[in-house]
Amino acid sequence: MKKNRSARVRLLVCAAVLAVLIPVGHFTGLFSLEEFRAVHFNAAVFWKLILMVLGVLTAETLLVVLLGIPSPGSHRAQSVLSVLSSLMKYVAVIVILCWGLSILGVNVSTIVASVGIVALVVGFSAESLIADVVTGAFMILENQYNVGDIVEVDNFRGTVTSIGIRTTCITDPGDNVKIVNNSDMKNILNRSDKLSRSVSDIAVPYATDLEKLEEALPALLREIGERNAAVMRDAPQYLGVQELADSAVILRFVVNVEEKDLYTGARLLNRDLLLGFRQLGIECPFPQMDVHRC
Repeated sequence: MKKNRSARVRLLVCAAVLAVLIPVGHFTGLFSLEEFRAVHFNAAVFWKLILMVLGVLTAETLLVVLLGIPSPGSHRAQSVLSVLSSLMKYVAVIVILCWGLSILGVNVSTIVASVGIVALVVGFSAESLIADVVTGAFMILENQYNVGDIVEVDNFRGTVTSIGIRTTCITDPGDNVKIVNNSDMKNILNRSDKLSRSVSDIAVPYATDLEKLEEALPALLREIGERNAAVMRDAPQYLGVQELADSAVILRFVVNVEEKDLYTGARLLNRDLLLGFRQLGIECPFPQMDVHRC
């Protein structure tokens, strides 16, 4: 609510300033509306405008399609192509606007030079837009994250699917898309730089011969790693006793996986450890209560 109210106040202030600047600038000669008096419109101009718009949009579409043809192997290259595709749309709008005014007979260069102060005022009203564009440019230059990286922003974890001039799209495993303004991409946790670790905590009874179990673990873990080589980058590791719980001893195991397979790796490790322990004659315990009758 406060953000929306602040935006409305800024918009009203800028509108009031413009309302004063335009007539004052016209009467004082700061800028002139003479350029618009040369505007002429007829059937020929109309068809020129139509053909110009169609031509620019066709060129923009063709360039975006051409940028989508390559299949870059690196996330960095994907990010650059994504930003260029987004940039094409903004360039097309600017070209259509300037070219259209020229077709109508307006001297665009004179207008741009004469309304610099007005553009400055409008720029203040669009400071968030400018912040998004500048932040996006710095993020690309500094290589903070790229298309295909798995990031966590404001407790939302997902894959960066596109990076635009103003916004970044992040898609979670449920195909939910979070669209974040580039200026709001702060405190990012990029989880794609290195391999991640899936963790599995397995409980065994206190009566278990722990030394005998630890002797059998290397062969079991090696077998689990080979069976799940598509997900696990190497064999799982046994870290030791994690906790002495009320009804069991908690053993911790970890395995290196790609970030996208973090939860899949944990599920596979839990399943295969449970089955492997059963083959070794060890059943995972459950909480029990002893009742003593007096």
